[in-house]
Amino acid sequence: MNQKLKEKISESVSAVLPITGIVLLIGILLVPIDLGTMVMFLVGAIMLVIGMGFFQLGAEMAMTPLGEGIGIQMSKVRHISIILLIGFLMGAVITISEPDLQVLAQQVPSIPNHILILTVAVGVGIFLALAILRILFQINLSTILIILYAGLIALSFFIPVDFLAVAFDSGGVTTGPMTVPFIMAMGVGMSSVRGDKNAYSDSFGLVALSSVGPILAVLILGSFYHPTETAYPMAQMANVTTTRDVVREFLFSLPPYIREVFVSFLPIAAVFLIFQLLTHRYQRRLVKRILVGFCYTYIGLVLFICGVNVGFSPVGFSLGGDIASNRFKWLLAPIGMLIGYYIVKAEPAIQVLNHQVETVTNDAVSAKSMNRCLSVGVSVSVGLAMIRILTGMPIHWILIPGYILALALSRLVPKMFVGIAFDSGGVASGPMTTTFLLPLSIGACQAVGGNIMADAFGVVALVALTPLIAIQIMGGYYQHNVNKTASQKAASVDAADDILEFEEDYENHE
Repeated sequence: MNQKLKEKISESVSAVLPITGIVLLIGILLVPIDLGTMVMFLVGAIMLVIGMGFFQLGAEMAMTPLGEGIGIQMSKVRHISIILLIGFLMGAVITISEPDLQVLAQQVPSIPNHILILTVAVGVGIFLALAILRILFQINLSTILIILYAGLIALSFFIPVDFLAVAFDSGGVTTGPMTVPFIMAMGVGMSSVRGDKNAYSDSFGLVALSSVGPILAVLILGSFYHPTETAYPMAQMANVTTTRDVVREFLFSLPPYIREVFVSFLPIAAVFLIFQLLTHRYQRRLVKRILVGFCYTYIGLVLFICGVNVGFSPVGFSLGGDIASNRFKWLLAPIGMLIGYYIVKAEPAIQVLNHQVETVTNDAVSAKSMNRCLSVGVSVSVGLAMIRILTGMPIHWILIPGYILALALSRLVPKMFVGIAFDSGGVASGPMTTTFLLPLSIGACQAVGGNIMADAFGVVALVALTPLIAIQIMGGYYQHNVNKTASQKAASVDAADDILEFEEDYENHE
């Protein structure tokens, strides 16, 4: 086996093992889980590990160099209108390729799937073009985010309450494993051409602004369609009694995901082909490497999505319902926090983001510290989501203070951390959130008799919110340490100067 692939799979084991252990312990100590379902869950976990390994290696070999190459070439184009057109097309094409968008489309019955997908794609395209303009003209990211989120919050008061949570969920859902590696790499490519002191900080923020587009698009659609109920496909427990049943269940489930991911890859393959024909940027050896990377990414996504949908979703739905039906239903909040702390490590795009941050900052911000900070943020968000389910608390009560705090911090912390924080919000809410935490929330909401549309949905929005605060707090701490170190060095220099001056005075006196 490829040594690099072994390393990626080893990283995946350490990411998936904790959440697997937690679910097993809950199934043993708190709520019993059928043995067949547990075996399905364990097989799904194995597919997650292998899928994440292939995906991470594939993204490193294909998506990152393609995104950087397009970003560098765009920076060389002199006509702003052409740059914006390319940015819009890239955003729209990559969004249509995002598998998570298909899940979102099925959740909103009052809007035809193709209308929702195209509208969200246009929203991402427009805001990716806006993000590119920000890099080119070096506009402060914090200022743009304050204006945009103030507009979103104001608009949210005119949208049906039952639809609000789905709209904010869409911002996290559409920045998934396909879009994040490509868009982040494109930002790095565009910024690398500039080479000024703010280039590194400006390379972040594309995902952040691209996440605003889907929220705005779905809010606008909600004002026209007024959906009042959800058609979320409830996760059904597979009826398995033998190991052969388990194998058959996964084998029969694979073909739809093979087709789905293949269709998602077609636009990206077309982008690569057209880009290479027009620019001849990549030599034959690198072209082969990128094509192999596409194959790895494809295999990884198929295994990952099949594993979480077939093995994880039913367990999430079952656990949520069983815990909420228990007389100790308030345990749902601390259990949700524990699951949230570890589940973010299993998001495939998170590892891409963390390694990108580590590379761009020259190890000043390590992947380990990013992981820890994101885990704390997501833990808090899942706990709040579970409290909402149990109490029926309006999502406005959390979103408005949360975004006010996040935007206020954006004026205080280093610019680079603002971009990293708002990018991480979209990245943290990936397929693990939509296929495990969302079923967990729906199962719990159904058990307590709550409003699924208003109370269960919103967990993705909260998962996308809290990392904004957590990462910026980390940025403030990082800046404090930098300033402290600089002050100590300055004090040491001053002390050395005083000693030297004293010695000179002493020699003169002698």
